[in-house]
Amino acid sequence: MADPIRNYQPRAAGIGARADAAIDQGLRAYMLKVYNLMALGLAITGLAAYGAFSAAVTPAGELTQFGQLIYLSGFRWVVILAPLAMVLFLSFRIHKMSVAAAQTTFWVYAALVGLSLSTVFLVYTGTSITRTFFITAAAFGALSLYGYTTRRDLTAMGSFLVMGVFGLVIAMLVNIFLQSSALQFAISAIGVLVFAGLTAYDTQKIKEMYWEGDDVLVAGRKAIMGALTLYLDFINLFMFLLQFMGNNRN
Repeated sequence: MADPIRNYQPRAAGIGARADAAIDQGLRAYMLKVYNLMALGLAITGLAAYGAFSAAVTPAGELTQFGQLIYLSGFRWVVILAPLAMVLFLSFRIHKMSVAAAQTTFWVYAALVGLSLSTVFLVYTGTSITRTFFITAAAFGALSLYGYTTRRDLTAMGSFLVMGVFGLVIAMLVNIFLQSSALQFAISAIGVLVFAGLTAYDTQKIKEMYWEGDDVLVAGRKAIMGALTLYLDFINLFMFLLQFMGNNRN
C-alpha cells in the first residue's frame, strides 16, 4: 500500500517551488519597472536641463531673454522651488492618484528638476558633466545591486543615513552665510557617502515593499514611489560627485 505522506511531500515541494518561482518572477518584473521609470525620469531631466541651457545661453556665452528670466529675475525662485512643491505633492497625494496621473506627475517633476539643474552647464564643462554622470551611473548600479542581493538588514544603517541627510541640509544652509570652501568640501564628501549608502538601503527597502498579492493599482503606485526614491538618490549622488570631479568653465 502506498504511503500517502511520502506521496504528498514531492507534490507539496513542487507546489512550493512553483510559488517561489512565481514570486521571483513578479519581483523581477516589479524591480525592472522601478528601474525603467527611474531611467526615464533621468532622461527627461537631462534633456530638460540641456534644452533649457541651450535656450538660455547663446553660442557666444551671453544670456538670452529666457536665460535672464530663469537665472537672474525673481522667477528663478519659482524654478528653484517648483520641484520641491511637486515632489511633496506627489508624495502626499499618490495614494489617491491613478497610476497614469502619478506617472505624469513624476515626468513633470523630472522636467522641473532638469530646468533647475540647467545651471550646472553654466558652472561646469560639458565633458566633466558627462564623465561624472557615467561614474555616478556605475557607482549607483553597483550600490543598488548590493542592496538588492545582500542578506544583511540595512535598516539601522538607513536610519543613520536619513539623519545624515538632515545634517547635510542644515550644513548647506549655514554655509550659504559662511561661504566656507572647507565646509563645502566636507559637505560634498559626506554627501557622497550618505547617498551612496542610501542607494543600497533604498533598493533593499523597495524590494521588501513588493508583495505578490498587490493589485495593479497598488503595485503601480509602489513602483512609481520606488523610482522617485532611487531617482533622488542618483541626482544627489551625481551633484555631490560633480562638486568633486567637475571642471569649472573659464
